[in-house]
Amino acid sequence: MSNSHIHPDGPVAALKAMVASGEMRPDPMQLKAAERLEALTDRLKGYKPQPKHKKSSGFLARLGLNGGSGDVQATPKGLYVYGPVGRGKSMLMDLVFDHADVARKRRVHFHAFMQDVQKLAHARRQSGKDGDPIPAIAKEVADTAWLLAFDEFQVDNIADAMTLGRLFEGLFDQGVVVVATSNAASTELYKDGLQRDRFLPFLDIFAEHVEVMELDGGADYRLDRLKGQSVYHVPPGPEAEAALAKAFADLTDDAPPEPLEIKVRGRKIEAPKAARGVAWFTFEELCKRPYGPADYLAMTEVFHTLIISGIPVMKPDDRNEARRLVTCIDACYEHKVNVICSAEAKPDDLYVKGIGEFEFRRCASRLIEMQAEDYMRIPHVHGVI
Repeated sequence: MSNSHIHPDGPVAALKAMVASGEMRPDPMQLKAAERLEALTDRLKGYKPQPKHKKSSGFLARLGLNGGSGDVQATPKGLYVYGPVGRGKSMLMDLVFDHADVARKRRVHFHAFMQDVQKLAHARRQSGKDGDPIPAIAKEVADTAWLLAFDEFQVDNIADAMTLGRLFEGLFDQGVVVVATSNAASTELYKDGLQRDRFLPFLDIFAEHVEVMELDGGADYRLDRLKGQSVYHVPPGPEAEAALAKAFADLTDDAPPEPLEIKVRGRKIEAPKAARGVAWFTFEELCKRPYGPADYLAMTEVFHTLIISGIPVMKPDDRNEARRLVTCIDACYEHKVNVICSAEAKPDDLYVKGIGEFEFRRCASRLIEMQAEDYMRIPHVHGVI
């Protein structure tokens, strides 16, 4: 959402103006969420945090009393909005972030934020600094952002799961207010993950500082934006590239694409263009690099839509690229990730001779099925890497 949607009367008026202009459809659940967000922006007007002192922890801290000074620390509760892909959560996040009168605020994809935290922690350990680096990192973050807005809040690896409790305890003690969107209820985060019992204290800390709201029961605006548009373009070229660019812009509310690194078992894979759950790869970037099943699975955890440009007709010598495309499409299909692409031929004609041609028939069949509206209506399926 651009700054042109900022309304002097707040998020509710901004949403109603978007509905009146035809940009959005009337949606009672979205309006209810906007009302909750507006109440939060009212509480945030001119907000400046007052960090809690160590001696005020426990009962007094829960009451908001500041280190024995007698001043009441009015830290507003944040908001965690969850629901299926395509319900307008990112648009609502824009509303609260753009209307929040907070001097220091930051909006970031949660996955990218946690990668930064892990890098900082690693650098501190390598420098020989003693002790747990996480509290110091929380203080650094809080110094630059009093309001943290997270897109796509999800926990899919043990390193993040083991860090979150200490990190967010530090953030909340510094008076940081958190708003977030997610596809999963907060109690479902890291479900079935390794050593989840050690993750549960984070959920307790989170529940104290963030209200939870479900956004469900309405239209999938992601699908609505793709209606009437082809998701498989033949052949590649300027026209197809323009169509892919339009799909990316429509699905991300014109968010600027940025590179995003994903850690997988000690390795890094990079989505060269990503925003709000959508990633855009060329075929070379996706299938000519030595990616395996775990890498493609990781992509399906982070992204609800993959855009692939320039899938070629593959020769027998291209068996490795063909195999990787099969593996990628299988992972997307199992996790109900939407695939939008340009290709030199129809799916059945992309790889007709060579090692793995039989398996590629399944890939072709799935590429055909993925073009159907019935497939695109199925919610994105999350798991734990």
